[in-house]
Amino acid sequence: MSRPDVEVVIPTWNGRDLVARCLETLAAQTVQNRPIVVDNGSEDGTAELVAERFPAALVVRFEENLGFARAVNAGIRAGSAEYVVLVNNDVECDPDFVERLVAPLRADPRVGMASGLLIVPGRESVDSYGVELDRTLAAFARFEGARYPDAPLDDRHLVGPCGGAAAYRRVALDGVGGFAEALFAYMEDVDLALRLRAAGWLGAGAPDAVAVHLGSATFGNRSRWQVETAAASRGYMLRKYGVLRSGVGTALWALAIELAGALLDAVRTRSLGALTSYRRGWRAADGERAHAPADAINEEIGLVGAIRRRLPALRSG
Repeated sequence: MSRPDVEVVIPTWNGRDLVARCLETLAAQTVQNRPIVVDNGSEDGTAELVAERFPAALVVRFEENLGFARAVNAGIRAGSAEYVVLVNNDVECDPDFVERLVAPLRADPRVGMASGLLIVPGRESVDSYGVELDRTLAAFARFEGARYPDAPLDDRHLVGPCGGAAAYRRVALDGVGGFAEALFAYMEDVDLALRLRAAGWLGAGAPDAVAVHLGSATFGNRSRWQVETAAASRGYMLRKYGVLRSGVGTALWALAIELAGALLDAVRTRSLGALTSYRRGWRAADGERAHAPADAINEEIGLVGAIRRRLPALRSG
């Protein structure tokens, strides 16, 4: 039997039961695929479980948690298939998810990435259908909260897939160097989408590629770890893409929202970790310069829209 032309990379950290359920749904797909589980220093027996129950899966094992981007890149390097699907360990895929997700890449050689549709448990609303960006490169889940399956989905302002339900053409990934390993977690899918678009690759949506996303099952709902890791990634993106140099209005917009969010987190967690994490991310982008294509920005979001979309996350915790 020939090797499948689709490999599914699943990064995980102490998500034994989540990974098992994800792999069960991948085993029931309508097209052949080879799962590649990247165990990011788990201590819960993840690697042993996968080896015992899912012998068709390849396991790449780290001794410590090296972050999302490094894990995914290692999984990609371990394979050779033409198409790479990326899912979170807390995703349960419909039987035709992989087939429909890679369909846009098979249909058009100009397409380098495709976005699947994630829905919430209970299948009543949308979790995300790819990612869109405001002028400051803040990322938002598209169609979040829209009714499923009634929401009329479209690809307007789709910059690229979220890392929880994505498909990539291997040659496209190789051409831009994969995920940026300076990012431990968060925003790495956005950074990759911007680099792929800048390299001339198109993005596409696959609204019929459906999977259930259990949400923040891996790291918890807006934990202190999440807050600080996300802040570092945001600082990295602000510097790398020159957001604060792109005009007074945009710079003030970015600074006001980021500072307000960091201060709220500081009050809630009694820690200045978010503020220091911004600085850490900013330093990590030293020497890196990139430009976000103009058509990657959804100018319709606006300042009020950006604040409104951020409020639910800032209120949680």
